[in-house]
Amino acid sequence: MRWRRVQAASGTQSWYRASAPSSHAHIALLGSARADICVVGGGFTGLSAALHLAEKGVKVALIEAGTVGSGASGRNGGQIHTGLRQRQKALERWLGKEHARALWDLAQESKVLLRDLAARHAIDCALKNGLVIAAHHRRALRPLAEDTEHLQRHYNYTQAEMMNAAQTARALGTSIYPGGRLDKGGGHLHPLAFARGMARAGEAAGVRFHEHTRAVRIEQNERGARVQCESGAIDAGQVILACDALSGDVAPQLAPFIAHVESFIVATEPLAGPLYDAVLPLDAAVADTRHVLDYYRKSEDRRLLFGGRESYWTPPADIAAMVRPRMESVYPILKGARIEFAWSGTVGITVTRMPHFGRIGSRILFAHGYSGQGVALANLGGKLLAEAALGAPERFDVFARVPAKPFPGNAWLRKPLVTAGLAWFKLLDYF
Repeated sequence: MRWRRVQAASGTQSWYRASAPSSHAHIALLGSARADICVVGGGFTGLSAALHLAEKGVKVALIEAGTVGSGASGRNGGQIHTGLRQRQKALERWLGKEHARALWDLAQESKVLLRDLAARHAIDCALKNGLVIAAHHRRALRPLAEDTEHLQRHYNYTQAEMMNAAQTARALGTSIYPGGRLDKGGGHLHPLAFARGMARAGEAAGVRFHEHTRAVRIEQNERGARVQCESGAIDAGQVILACDALSGDVAPQLAPFIAHVESFIVATEPLAGPLYDAVLPLDAAVADTRHVLDYYRKSEDRRLLFGGRESYWTPPADIAAMVRPRMESVYPILKGARIEFAWSGTVGITVTRMPHFGRIGSRILFAHGYSGQGVALANLGGKLLAEAALGAPERFDVFARVPAKPFPGNAWLRKPLVTAGLAWFKLLDYF
């Protein structure tokens, strides 16, 4: 794809929306319709589930309250991570070595699946290899090194290697980190371009899309399920709920298990000549080891995309002013650089930071809560949902067996309590 030149945005427009290939519009649902399976949600999970089902000859209808990729899937940092948010050694202690190994194998498969989908369906999404986990403090370096050694020794994962301070500085173009881990199995992409490419692949396979179609509730009985929408209804044999952070809006019983976090990203003006070469010479994606982390990468049109800070209530009016100090602390050379795009997105997180898979009754399957690592995992989640819907739930159940924990408090107290807990973790980043 030729990445088109984009104009600076006013307000909070996403660079992704300005630069991605145009999307084919899908009409809203009007009246009643039928399908074998109805997928609710047009992000990575829902798109993958719909595509995999349609390729098996299933009649699929996918509804999306906004447009395809308009939620977290089209607004995130585009980073492809290895493993899960919980480290393998912690998963072994919690779930046992056999279950932890099964989760690792699926997480590894998620990266292969992502790259295969992009190649098989000719999705031009600026997919590149390379991810650096940068230790934000000297005390964070030892656990990162221990985790890397554990993966090498016990999981035969040889694509990750530790870098010392000098190597990290040369790779990233900043001297603020005491070291880091280069993961050649990780990577990054343009997430909205990928989501729109998945929608095109799904449509070619026979998926019926309805955008601007908000699900209100799901009713089920022994014969099937009905997805009641604002503008109509879909009757189906099964329903796949793929709404991530917004799952509780459609299925209130899921609300205690997922919290909303607003994450913020800015895009600089295109960087010229020596300035472009000085910032992130490795051209990998980077995430640091904070709880409230910095994450960044370079775009195809020579910008730095930098994510940092979080909000648990209302997003600020001036996102650029909020993120700029974090960006300039990593790259002082960018002081005064113009920020041309700034946007936010709602991310769904769980108490355990593990994806939450499961069933509601006999007709509804759900998957959500990737906790910031959904670029690869959500596409795998969609495939596993499709397998389970077709009567092969064994791999889906590897995730469904992970115990889910509700956030504390009732509907009124949950958000203040979650905010207080997350603020505590944010405070720990300074120590």
